[in-house]
Amino acid sequence: MKEIIVKCPGTVANLVCGFDILGLALNEPSDIMEVKLLDEPKVIIHNRDAYNLPTDPERNVAGVVFLSVMEKVGGNIGFEVTIEKHIKPGSGIGSSAASAAGAAVAANHLLGNRFSSDEVVQFAMNGEKLASGVKHADNIAPCILGGISLIRSIHPLDIVSIPSPDLFVTVIHPQIEVRTSDARQILKQQVLLKDAIRQWGNIAGLVTGFMKNDLDLVGRSLEDVIIEPVRSILIPGFDEVKRKCKEAGALGGGISGSGPSVFMLSRDEPTARNVESVMKEVYTRIGIDFYTYVTTINKKGVEVVEKQV
Repeated sequence: MKEIIVKCPGTVANLVCGFDILGLALNEPSDIMEVKLLDEPKVIIHNRDAYNLPTDPERNVAGVVFLSVMEKVGGNIGFEVTIEKHIKPGSGIGSSAASAAGAAVAANHLLGNRFSSDEVVQFAMNGEKLASGVKHADNIAPCILGGISLIRSIHPLDIVSIPSPDLFVTVIHPQIEVRTSDARQILKQQVLLKDAIRQWGNIAGLVTGFMKNDLDLVGRSLEDVIIEPVRSILIPGFDEVKRKCKEAGALGGGISGSGPSVFMLSRDEPTARNVESVMKEVYTRIGIDFYTYVTTINKKGVEVVEKQV
């Protein structure tokens, strides 16, 4: 029996203007998963946290990933996993993606790394489909690959890794829940051409800013005229937080994934700490509990931190 432990990072998806096509990995928070390879075709799930997630593999994000790997491989193999979540489900910082990506990477590692990175991403996307009803990779890809990912296409899968500037990321997680499936349902089904053109410009500017390490361009491009105006109504204090964080020196930011977490990018740690103070002040005043993180971009992705044979 082989066993490994994987560390699975939180992620910020969309990056304001890049709905479903851009994401980055965070150094904090991270989930921990202990995974064993079994010699019989079953999946056993243990939870080492207080979130009471399903242990039925067909209803568990990691479980459906393991089942998809088993279906692909065949034979008498299975997996036993103990999941210790530090990324709260429904937080908007990639909780389901961490479980799905961790399961896919761990399974591939235990099976001798027989699958390509694209195949590992495709396995993990089965978990995201269970969580949100849609196979999307803007959390999965950076979680597995690290850094910043551009998902140019899902069918066929085409993922581009983008150079990651040494930016600081401040995240506040208000203790309310926004379900990804609910946040998708309120989106407009039609977009004005002028808004689409502006959004395309921002996406191109953001990617170019990352690649050229042009932080002023990054800041100018962190604008969303399509998704954020609709989804932000689900997050109390959002407009005030965004405005005051930019006044405090943040390059910009917005909703992390479908929310309720809000992220801001900063050039340096002192600015990121000032941004954190601004976020805390707003949510303390409006009376909503919260967690905050001041971290950097994780450039490794899911990491095997221990291995036993």
